[in-house]
Parts: sequence; C-alpha cells; structure tokens
Amino acid sequence: MRIAFYAPLKPPNHSVPSGDRRMARLLMSALDHAGHRVDLASRLRSWDGAGNEARQARLAGLGGRLAERLLRRYRAYPDLRPETWFTYHLYYKAPDWIGPSVCRALNIPYVVAEASLAMKRATGPWARGHEATLQALAQANAIIALNPTDSPALADRAPLHRMAPFLDTAPYRAAAAKRGPHRRATAGAYGLDPAHPWLLAVAMMRPGDKLASYRVLAEALSLVAARPWHLLIAGDGPARREVEEAFSWAAPGRAHFLGARTGEDLAGLYAACDVLVWPAIKEAYGMALLEAQAAGLPVVAGASGGVSAIVRDRGTGMLAPPGDAMAFAEALGGLLDAPERRRSMAAAARAHVDAHHGLNRAAARLDQILRAVAAP
Repeated sequence: MRIAFYAPLKPPNHSVPSGDRRMARLLMSALDHAGHRVDLASRLRSWDGAGNEARQARLAGLGGRLAERLLRRYRAYPDLRPETWFTYHLYYKAPDWIGPSVCRALNIPYVVAEASLAMKRATGPWARGHEATLQALAQANAIIALNPTDSPALADRAPLHRMAPFLDTAPYRAAAAKRGPHRRATAGAYGLDPAHPWLLAVAMMRPGDKLASYRVLAEALSLVAARPWHLLIAGDGPARREVEEAFSWAAPGRAHFLGARTGEDLAGLYAACDVLVWPAIKEAYGMALLEAQAAGLPVVAGASGGVSAIVRDRGTGMLAPPGDAMAFAEALGGLLDAPERRRSMAAAARAHVDAHHGLNRAAARLDQILRAVAAP
C-alpha cells in the first residue's frame, strides 16, 4: 500500500544525526522492505522545547496550511494519494498538526508509532501540544509502542500493538567479522594498548539528560580507575566542553574524543571495542545499545525507560539503577575482570539482536499491523 510518512520531532532527512532520525529512517526502510510504497509527507518539525505558546500557535497554523496543500496535491494527482498515514514519535513537544486532518479528509487510517503521554502537561506552556496529541491518539486506528514503558498510558487510547526496537544488522555483522583489522587500526590511530579493555560511549553531547549521563559515566569510571582500560567517546555537540571537563578529572589521559561518527566508521568502532558503557538517564531505549550488541559488544547501561527490553541483564550486558554511579562501576568492574564473560556476552548479544531486533522481523510485524488496520 502507499503510505504517507511523517516524523514531527525530527524528519528522517534532517542534517543532525540522532536516535530519532535513525529510527525514522529505519521505519521507512522496514515499511519499504515489507513491500509498501513510502513517501515522506512533510519535513515540518513541530518540536517546541521551550514551551513557547506563540511558537506552538504558529506551528499549528503552518501545519494546517501544509495539510491543505497536501490535500490539493492528492486531489490533483490521485496516483499519489496515500492509503495510510504513518506518524513516528508523537508527544506534547512535537504534536502532529498535519496527519489527523489529512486522514479525516481522505478517510484513510491514521497510524502512530512511539507516542507518549504526560498528563501533567494538560495545563501549562505545552497545553496546546498536549491537547493536539490527545486528539491525534483518539483518532488513531493503531498505536505502535516501541518503548514498553509508554504502553500503560496508551492502552485505552486506540488498538495498541507492541513492537521491539530494531535495526539493519548486516553492517554490524560485517564489522564484527573484521574485528581484528578494526582493532589494529583503532589502536594505531589512538595509541591504545590492545591488551587492555577498550570502553566505548556513543552519544550526542547536549545539555540535559545526555550531559547527565556523561557525568554519571565519568564518576563511575573514577571508581574503577585502578583497573587498566581505555575509553573512546564517539559524539559531539554543544555540551562538548562540559563533557571534556568531566573526564579530565575522572579519566585523565585515558579518554579519547573521536567526534561524531556514523555508518561503517561507527560499526568498525563497535567491533573494535570490548564494552559499550552508557548510563542512559531517561533514555527511551537507546539505538547505540542495539547497534553495539549487533556488532558483538556487551553493554553496561542504566536501566532507564525501555533499556531493559533490548539489553538482557547478565546475558547480553549488565544493567544498573539509573543514575547510580557506584552500581554502574560495580557492574563494569565485574566485566573488566572477566574477559571470558565478555566474550560470552558478545556472542549472546549478536544472537539476541539477530533473533529479536532485526529488520526482517520488524518489516513483518509492521506489515501485519498495517494490513489489520486496512482490513474492512
């Protein structure tokens, strides 16, 4: 079927990489993989992080005009008319001002993936976005929950379908098969001792939860400073100075800042390293955690949000209470001291992601949901 795809938080062709952009692209790829025709309906970013009511009003008006423009286009070119609308990541800071009205006018199903509700936002500076989200969910023919922690608030809004976060595992399998060359190249580039465990953190550097996670990681690493290890950090952003300051005292001379990395370069880093470390404060689930495991990298992470749904505690990694640097250090220390356990977890991580979080499985699940929605 022909599907109009929209990601109000961040469009899939946005210039700045992030987990949201990554998942939007993956959803489009999975829908295409399932045999559907996917069109990006709009690039409008409806995100309002400051709670600016005037901005929200402008975005609502712009969304209405864009919806009318789309409807004129579909009426002029019937071959472009979608059979289903699919919105990814809907919440009070990024409501969908376009899809619901288009679906009403065309009488087509409205499907939402990864929605969240915060009822405390019914009043205050985001009340307009909250109300728009409530109305969109009331109209939805299906809600797909990628983060299991969102499910309780959504269960009575529309038919709810649970689906595991996913990725295309092929690039990470290919990188894992060349671990030796990747490790030698990384050792040469950064002067690392191959006999020591290499830790990897992959995350944007921005104020808020990301910076808080970096600071917890720095504190945890200071507690295992007596053990030999190197830390590689792949990421960049406006809080880079604060991140560098945190590690200047916690891991002097042991933290290597690589800047933002993507694609094959990042897959090679995963394959070269020994443990992914990320406290994951208020993380929905964390795409880097999936990518690392797909490349055969065990994970030490904070058990926030849906992290426990993608990392098997003591199976593919170790989970610690969110924000608890001492517990994080204890979990990491146990893996640093047990190379055989790391290798066992690495194999389990690859197998787990292949079996439960691959693109083929996601495509089949999405196709199942969409066909049920479209059935008379």
